[in-house]
Parts: sequence; structure tokens; C-alpha cells
Amino acid sequence: MGMRSARGPQAAAAPLLRVAAAALAAEAAGLCVAIVLNIIDSASGDSWTTSNAIGFIVIEVIAAAAVAWTASGLARVRPWARTPAVMTQVFAIMIAFWLVEAHRYAWGIPALLLAIAGLAGVFAPSSLRALSSPGG
Repeated sequence: MGMRSARGPQAAAAPLLRVAAAALAAEAAGLCVAIVLNIIDSASGDSWTTSNAIGFIVIEVIAAAAVAWTASGLARVRPWARTPAVMTQVFAIMIAFWLVEAHRYAWGIPALLLAIAGLAGVFAPSSLRALSSPGG
């Protein structure tokens, strides 16, 4: 009688879910870089930038925290993390296209590649099995 791993399908899906979690973590880090750049811009003294930047920065901080939380959920193979991970990647693709159209290739291309990697990791068959397992 062999012993079964307590992790079950989670162990098989770990590499692909780790790719998706790493993509989300990188996106959260990118948001943090954007936050720092926005703080620097708002400190430049432009009154219109300063007045609008505070609200925008607060929204960015909340978004970065939510993306990091979702990355953590995927890394721990939590089924609840699948939907926010997919939605994050869909929004990242839309933003990446907007950035590329605005000739911001340094931001748009990495965002697009991370979003594609994230979706591939979440939609891999082994990842779908692990995330839909009742023990996850």
C-alpha cells in the first residue's frame, strides 16, 4: 500500500502555477515601481499633478496589494485565486496594448509577456485540476 502525498494534484501543477504566481508577483512589483515614479512626479511641484496624484497613488497601492495577494493565493494553490488572476491578466493585456499603441514599449511589451505567461500558467490543464480540487 503506497502512501499518497497530502498535496495531491497540487504537486504536479506546482511548476505551472508558480509561473502564473511569478508573473503576478512581477506585475505587482511593476505597479510598485509605477507608484514610486508617480510619487516622484507628484513631488515635482506641478499643482495639477499633486492634486490628482494622491488619489491615483492610493488606487495603485490597493491594486498592487490585490495583485500580490492573488499571487500568494496561486502560489499556495488556492481555488479562489483563479478568477482574480485571470481578470488581472485580461486587464494587463488591455493596458499592455494601450501602452504599445502609445509607444511605451519598455512598459507595454513586458506587461504583455507577463500577462500571456500568467494566463498560460493558470489555464494549463494541470493547473486547472489543482485549482478545482476540493482540497486546494
